[in-house]
Amino acid sequence: MKLPPFEVHRPSSLYDASRLLRDLGGDGVPINGGTELLLAMKLGLAQYDHLVDLKRVPELRGVRPISTSVSIGAGMTHRELEGSPVIAEAVGEMPRMLAEVANVRVRSVGTIGGNLCFADPHSDPATFLSAVEATLVLGDGSTSRRVPVDQFFLGAYETVLEHGELLVEVTVPAVPVGTGIAHMRMKVHERPAVTVAAKVTLERDTIVRARLVVGSVCGAPVLPQAIDKLIGASRGTWSERVREVAAASAAAVAPVADAEGSSRYKQALVEVFVRRALDAALANASGFTR
Repeated sequence: MKLPPFEVHRPSSLYDASRLLRDLGGDGVPINGGTELLLAMKLGLAQYDHLVDLKRVPELRGVRPISTSVSIGAGMTHRELEGSPVIAEAVGEMPRMLAEVANVRVRSVGTIGGNLCFADPHSDPATFLSAVEATLVLGDGSTSRRVPVDQFFLGAYETVLEHGELLVEVTVPAVPVGTGIAHMRMKVHERPAVTVAAKVTLERDTIVRARLVVGSVCGAPVLPQAIDKLIGASRGTWSERVREVAAASAAAVAPVADAEGSSRYKQALVEVFVRRALDAALANASGFTR
């Protein structure tokens, strides 16, 4: 497979990159790691005459703590984030999730922003960041807006980004005491067939908040409403409620059949992995293992 001819542009600021993309119109596309885009171009699934390389844009780099959250530059690679002590301290489950993305070659080149913007349905970061209620900063160097991760995806390979607008940073809330997060996934090939992320908060052994996201089975991550059944559950009713939520979540999603499995197979996976993720999240929240 050979790449079609194209011209590479290397802007040195967010403003210049955004302006250049607007000037190029549909002939230009941003690129950083390129692990998804270049493959699509090689396969003939996408064609661009101009690639706008974002590696020199300083606004897309860095990891820093801000109050009760962590700000992550969209141009940071999975491998860099996987080894970040700042992220490990604030959101301990996130490095473990990133360590499972693709393979070490992809993690060393691919970026967190590129993963989200490509909007591949089979994405670990998309599911996880939706569960922890991360927020994305979108901008063009002169204006910016904040969008919750779960409102960023419109469907498979579609996002709310406007042409010339770039994903600048990802803001991830730190995990407070009493809150547990768990990310579960299963893959048959290179990409996950199912990803499930759960977050639960306990107060005096009672669940007061819960969030659940199912990914990799539909065009975009899904937030099953059945998670509300967990609110108010105590340790004595936990197992029963988890089974109810798992079954209801599997019934509510409408998995897309693809190379990773049939719709019915994926529904069965959803039920199993929702149950596992919720059990793990509770254990992480309380230090209690059944």
